[in-house]
Amino acid sequence: MDLDQLNGVAEAMVADHKGLLAADESHGTIAKRLASIQVDATEKNRRDYRELLFRSDGLGQFISGIILYDETIRQKAQDNSLLADLIKAGGIIPGIKVDIGAKPLAGSDHETVTEGLDGLPERIDEYRGLGAQFAKWRAVIRIGKNMPSQYCINVNAQGLARYARICQEGGLVPIVEPEVLMEGDHSIEQCQEVTELVLQVTFRELYNQGVKCEGMILKPNMIISGQRCSFQADMSEVAEKTVLVLRRTVPASVPGIMFLSGGQSENLATSHLKLMNLNFPNEPWKLSFSYGRALQESALKAWKGESSNINAAQKALLKRAQHNSLACQGEPE
Repeated sequence: MDLDQLNGVAEAMVADHKGLLAADESHGTIAKRLASIQVDATEKNRRDYRELLFRSDGLGQFISGIILYDETIRQKAQDNSLLADLIKAGGIIPGIKVDIGAKPLAGSDHETVTEGLDGLPERIDEYRGLGAQFAKWRAVIRIGKNMPSQYCINVNAQGLARYARICQEGGLVPIVEPEVLMEGDHSIEQCQEVTELVLQVTFRELYNQGVKCEGMILKPNMIISGQRCSFQADMSEVAEKTVLVLRRTVPASVPGIMFLSGGQSENLATSHLKLMNLNFPNEPWKLSFSYGRALQESALKAWKGESSNINAAQKALLKRAQHNSLACQGEPE
């Protein structure tokens, strides 16, 4: 796939006030989600839950793409059709998580590095054959005592850039996701300082490794106070500081910035996105969303593992998706 084709997919991912549904939870994470509604995380239950999300009638009005887990892109729906084909039939682009998770970083007691580069070109070829058009790789950066180290930032940025180059060569649009975690008692100013540094180093590595910005999507955290910080910055300050950091670090040639929710509530993640688009409407890149729990939480609670609740769960998902679509326009819910 050449750069024009990659750019076309990237532009479609952020077109028409749409965003991404992140449904790429690992087995451990989806097990925790299902346990919250007293449902066992069997292969069938994982499939049934995700299938009900993907079958939501009209989801393509608000969602441009869905990020899948390795298991999910291979699964078949109850009618024996591939879930990836089900997604495409709804006018939505299938994507795939390709990293294998954050592992302990050698030389650091409390930091991690994301792994998954071994065999990645071959896996990308396979995923393209299964219908994927974009990929995702998440790097995790923690703020804490003597953290993050420059070493940790450098290693994770190098991994993100290598992944992105392999994706583009293999014909997938890479979502580059350097996440500075909300966990901790750090201030919004500390989050701003660390995130700005992380994005500076990440884009330097992307340039060094020949990644074309027109054919990628950035998925960053918002600039937000740590969850245990005694002073929580208000929504306007979050919007202002987030856009300021992006202006300082992200090239205008990147088609879109699709924020992660990072543990924010559904309403808060939507409100922050709305304020960014309302107060800063003329940025060079689209400001959109790539939410997991902040799109799914209401739907999961409505479903409760019961087939009789599928319609209610789908309505809950569509409501959150629509609200985030309006947020991309800077409009009230």
